[in-house]
Formats: sequence, C-alpha cells, structure tokens
Amino acid sequence: MSKQTSKYVCQSCGYVSARWTGKCPNCNEWNSFVEEAVTPLKVVRKSGGIASKLNAISLTDVDSIADVRFVTGMAEFDRVLGGGIVTGSVILLGGDPGIGKSTLMMQVALHLKDKVTLYITGEESPKQVKLRVERLGKATSNIQLLPETNLELITDVIEQAMPDFVIVDSIQTLYNPNLESAPGSVGQVRESTGMLTRIAKKKNIPIILIGHVTKEGAIAGPRVIEHMVDAVLQFEGEKHYAYRILRGIKNRFGSTNEIGIFEMHDTGLREVLNPSEIFLSERTYGASGATIVATLEGTRPLLIEVQALVSTSNYGMPQRTSTGFDLRRLQMLLAVLDKRVGINTGAHDVFVNVAGGIRIDEPAADLGIAASIVSSLRDIPVDSQTVAIGEIGLGGEIRTIAHCDKRVQESAKLGFKNIIIPSTNAKKMKSTKDITIIGVETIQEAIKHLVGT
Repeated sequence: MSKQTSKYVCQSCGYVSARWTGKCPNCNEWNSFVEEAVTPLKVVRKSGGIASKLNAISLTDVDSIADVRFVTGMAEFDRVLGGGIVTGSVILLGGDPGIGKSTLMMQVALHLKDKVTLYITGEESPKQVKLRVERLGKATSNIQLLPETNLELITDVIEQAMPDFVIVDSIQTLYNPNLESAPGSVGQVRESTGMLTRIAKKKNIPIILIGHVTKEGAIAGPRVIEHMVDAVLQFEGEKHYAYRILRGIKNRFGSTNEIGIFEMHDTGLREVLNPSEIFLSERTYGASGATIVATLEGTRPLLIEVQALVSTSNYGMPQRTSTGFDLRRLQMLLAVLDKRVGINTGAHDVFVNVAGGIRIDEPAADLGIAASIVSSLRDIPVDSQTVAIGEIGLGGEIRTIAHCDKRVQESAKLGFKNIIIPSTNAKKMKSTKDITIIGVETIQEAIKHLVGT
C-alpha cells in the first residue's frame, strides 16, 4: 500500500506549502493553512500515442454561431449579463452575508415560469426556502428543490433531470467524497466548480453558483475559481441602505461595466428603473457643501449628490474621512486646491460622503467633490440647478471625460438648468435649449462658476 501524502493549502489565496506555516507567504494571512490529502493523477497511456489521436482545427472551420440567451424578465439582472443568461454558461454570484443573494436568485427563478429550475440548497432546509418563496410570491411547480451537498449525487440528479436552469446555494457547502478535505476548503470549492462547469458545457445547462465573500470583500476560495467560470457578479450595498447594486466583474459574453440597481423591500427586491431620480429625492436645497455630479456606470448615467463637511480641527492632526470616494484621491484634490487655488484646509477636518450608499470610482466626480469642499469651507451653497463633472489634473486643469453627451442628456431630463463640463468636451457638444452648457479649463474658473468666489 502506497504511503498517503498531504499538502497544506491557504484558504485565502490557494497557496500550497509542503508543511504547515503560521503565516501565508503569499497573502500574509495568519492561520489560514489547512491540510489536504494529495490524490495522484492516474495517467492512462494509449497505444499509438496520444498525439496521433488529435487533430488541430482551422479557425475558419469553427462555427461562429451567436450565443443563445434567454431573458429572465428582470431587466436589471439581464442588463448586467449583457441581455440575458447564455445557455451552458457558469455564473458566480458573490456578496456579503444577508445582502440578498438568495433572494435575488429565487426571484430570477420565479420569473422563469416557462423553464424548469433546479435549486440546490446546501444551507437551508426546503421549509426555509418555501417560506422565502411565499414572501416573494406564489410558489410554482417549475422550481425543484434539492437539499443535498454531496457533489456526486448532485451531478447525477442534474444529468437525469436535465433542468433548464440550475442554482447552487452555496458553492462552499458542496463536497466531493473522494477528497479528504472539509467542505468549503480550497480543494473542495475548486473541484466542485470544475465538475459543475464540465456538466454545464456538456449538457448546455446554465448554472449560477452563489459564493461567500471574505472579510476583505473578495469571493472566498482561490482566484482560480473566477477564471473557471464565464461571469462573476458582485452583489453589494450598505446594510443600512435599501439599495443594492449588482456589478459585473467578469463577463465573457458581455460588458463588465454595466450595473443593476435594486431596492430591498419586505416582499423582496424591486428594480430601480430611474436611479438618478431616487438618489436625488432627499437632497437638501440651499445647504452648503453639496454638489450634483453625473457619474457613469457602464452605459447608464447616474446623477448623485456628493457632500462635504469642512470644520475646524480640534486635534493636532486634521481628519480626512471619505465614504463612497477614494481617500487617496481626496487627499490629492485637497493638495490641488491648496497649491492652485489657494484654499488651505490644513487646519480643518474634511469629511466627504456620497449620498445613497453609492461608491464613485471614476475621476469625473473630481470637480463636484472639490466644489463641495470649497462650498462647505466658505459656507456658500452651490446652485441647486447646476451639475458639475470633470477630472482635475495636478496642474489644476479640467481634463476631458468620456460619454459627456449621455451625462448632459440625463441632467436635462431631470430638469437641471446648467451643467459645467471640460472645455474640450464643450467644444464638441451641440447647444440645447433644455440646459446651458458651460465649458471650463481650470479649477479656478470652475469654482468661480459654482461658488461665485
């Protein structure tokens, strides 16, 4: 009998070590190594050689058939996936605990009334799932429940039942009995994902895998899982807000810039078809330190209120706090205001907040953030009928932004009278009677238009 060997695998990044270590040398995580048995691969040699059995395919002989999609009926979900679910694709959905991943997937299954959905529940009992379905809507016979975590039994059911759609909740609960490691370990998650991916491609069945996330917000398990699947979706949002954002991180069949916005209610998730109007519904008029910016998420323009509060510091080191905006970029904007405009905030605490729990990643919001800071410092409100967009360079210049026409159209549709944009964009824009376009070249010029000093 051959001697059984083992290896130690980091549960955070998948790093493999021959012996146990307290700290992972790859991701610097402590106490993350778990022992796993090594299963040697059995190599079967064929007579005549393997190469003689293989033939390369010419690229011109490959059929270029368009991907077959089916629409779920949830417009926001279909938008993120690029128009619907592609048959035979594997989608990984991640998010914080309690954010609403299972609720979203059950609502998708309820919308697919003409397709048989196999819902594999490894975390909840069928009674718990039934209670959720009754809260979301009337239960239908097209949803089949399978309370099982054994991967071999699950694959047998999928191959025999041949459902139209499969949901796995969650991938961390599945285990392969041929592996010695515990469910949720790197080896088990990788093996489960690989086997389900092979079934999806072979049987042309779309499968959605619900995955947990780590405390840093990344999907639990090795990064190789994200490379194995066709699409990776992140369901995010603040627990204290009702809004949820479905964001595409990877998509082999569509764009990764699209987002879907939902609102959590007692009866489930509702699609937000006009997010700009909702995000601006609670804005305060006439208050200093608030500016409206037009950000872009994929092809969808969003009008969001950015707020700033500048107050005298009571400590030796002034505070710099940002919610929904990159803190390092905030510090850069403060340095530009000090150097190029002469606005010194060295003795003040600066707090920046993006209203509604939204996070802004694009630099086009720089001008709105800077205007809010100056407005709060001087206690002069920004015109409530003006939208400000533009990237600020280190020299104080307002740089060109992309898709400016969509931002202008969204601002005009919501009734704003003025919009301040980079002068290079203004030269390419056509004048309109609905909104006045003001082009600026420097931050000094923009501050003069927005704050008046």
